[in-house]
Amino acid sequence: MSAPSPEEIAEEDRRARQLRLIVDLTCSVIAQGGIGRQEAEALVGATRRRALALFPDKGETFDLVLAPRFGRLIAEFVSSAPSKVLPFRRR
Repeated sequence: MSAPSPEEIAEEDRRARQLRLIVDLTCSVIAQGGIGRQEAEALVGATRRRALALFPDKGETFDLVLAPRFGRLIAEFVSSAPSKVLPFRRR
């Protein structure tokens, strides 16, 4: 097995940056709250599919590293019941 070429290294770096951006955005959306559990789980599912498209052989790594992180965020910031926003009262 030969050493990776500079182009291969650059491509892997590009894919890693893209994955990091997608994961960070997913975490931010979940942490902002305001979405339901089903929507949050769908967002995590889409993130997993994109991660596997970028790194096809890393599904187990996603499940070991990122899935627990998303699970903690969902448990902390996502309500299973729809939230009711109360309007401000004018005086």
